[in-house]
Amino acid sequence: MSSLMFTSIPWYQNVARSDSWNFSLQSQNSGMISSLRNFQVDQILEMILQFCYGLPADLNPNNIAALRCASEYLEMTEEFEDGNLITKAEAFLTFVVLASWKDTITVLKSCETLSPWAENLQIVRRCCDSIAYKASRENSSTGEIVSEESWWLDDVATLRIDHFMRITTAINAKGTKAEIIGKCIMHYAGKWLPDMDEGLEGLRGYGFGKRELQFSVLRRNEEESAGQNKEQRTIIESLVSMLPSQNGAVSCKFLLQMLKTAMVYSASPALITDLEKRIGLMLEDANANDLLIPNYKDEDQGLMLNSPEQRTMHNIDVVQRILDYFLMHEQQQQKIGKTTVSKLLDNYLAEIARDPNLSITKFQALAESLPENARSCDDGLYRAIDIYLKTHPSLSEHDRRRLCKIMNCEKLSFDACMHAAQNDRLPLRIVVQVLFSEQAKMRMAMQGKESSIIADNSEQEEPRPSTNTEIKNLKSELENVKTKMAELQNDYSDLQQEYEKITSKHKNASPWILNWRKIKNSLHVVAESDDNGDGQQRQNKPGFRLSFRRRRSVS
Repeated sequence: MSSLMFTSIPWYQNVARSDSWNFSLQSQNSGMISSLRNFQVDQILEMILQFCYGLPADLNPNNIAALRCASEYLEMTEEFEDGNLITKAEAFLTFVVLASWKDTITVLKSCETLSPWAENLQIVRRCCDSIAYKASRENSSTGEIVSEESWWLDDVATLRIDHFMRITTAINAKGTKAEIIGKCIMHYAGKWLPDMDEGLEGLRGYGFGKRELQFSVLRRNEEESAGQNKEQRTIIESLVSMLPSQNGAVSCKFLLQMLKTAMVYSASPALITDLEKRIGLMLEDANANDLLIPNYKDEDQGLMLNSPEQRTMHNIDVVQRILDYFLMHEQQQQKIGKTTVSKLLDNYLAEIARDPNLSITKFQALAESLPENARSCDDGLYRAIDIYLKTHPSLSEHDRRRLCKIMNCEKLSFDACMHAAQNDRLPLRIVVQVLFSEQAKMRMAMQGKESSIIADNSEQEEPRPSTNTEIKNLKSELENVKTKMAELQNDYSDLQQEYEKITSKHKNASPWILNWRKIKNSLHVVAESDDNGDGQQRQNKPGFRLSFRRRRSVS
């Protein structure tokens, strides 16, 4: 219907601004008309015209907000006629719309194209308060977070971010649990923000395992408007600002996904720091795969860094800062247990060790971030070092020794020691340390088992059958330990011969030869003390000597 048809209609009976309205219809430049364009302005004008001629107005949740704004602009108040359009629209909003959850959501969504009129008329505020009241009442009645009972999350997640913030803030002000607020935020982020794991799926691979990333990250399509990126950045910043301060309100995995998304869309440094601190407080709940953060450049949305020093696949500096925040928090809380984080860090080191551009300095700094007492076992650290040595075969002997000094050979398990003794990637000095530490542990184990057997025999002169069985088991275990130690000694002797062959080529005798002889003598003394009686018979058994074979990798 053409808007020029209304220029000659007598509006003065119901409308105060009839002259202004007629002029607006002709010029089509009015701010009000511009606001109504997206809401089928012809239909709104037709409904107002029908109302002025006494015809019944078809008020419904889809058009009530636009009618209320138009009636306000036309000043259709009670001053001109009782029961004018403003009064009828207000009554419909108050008694019909706000009483229904679905209708309130519909009206609030329609207000997105009616700014600032819907804001000035308090339509948005009243809808948000009504939704918050109904949602908080539902949560207080249930008391628990159950997916079937959180039916309102899907409806709230369809709203614009500013309306969502107002509703969430109002729900939080009513004393709702932080876990419910966190679930609401995660639900909204899952609907409006891209899934980083799926978004980077096409970039995985390049020969380093399916969880690795390519070095080159394609630029975003040039057709993608800057406004859309700005909208995504606004959503991220708004959601982070609403996160509850309590730990556990949102998962650590969600925080890491938000951090990746924030880096892609060039969020503010303050927001990045806030997310890093939050993740640091929950680092024990993370896993190594979630910590694999692509190395993006902040100022160019997704463009990978090109300098040789920074062209690593993953952003190591971010993880280093997160770990520092965790250690600061642990120090303030005076906590000692860091075993979970030490395993997490070792697994992360094993993942990034496959990066050929990862410098030994960064790897060493990250591995040494935890205090010495944080690791009860260094098997995970040894695995990461072995993978790094395999990926970087051109390392010098000095760098290999420098890298291996990170781990404590005394904290390696027996299997790890046996692998290290046959690992040709390790420096010879480190292999000697591994063998020496394993020999010391074997000696202590044998002494402890022998003393326990003697103590058991002295306690009871006539032991019961069950006690005899236990003693036999202990003796059998002791024999196994002695056998393993003898095998280790043979490996040590072979290694000594290999080393003497290498050093004999030099003219000047190395001071190491004297140390080798001392170690050899000490080993012979131990062997004689441990092999009294039946030990000599074991040495004559066929197939006793362990062949000295060196495995390739532990990874």
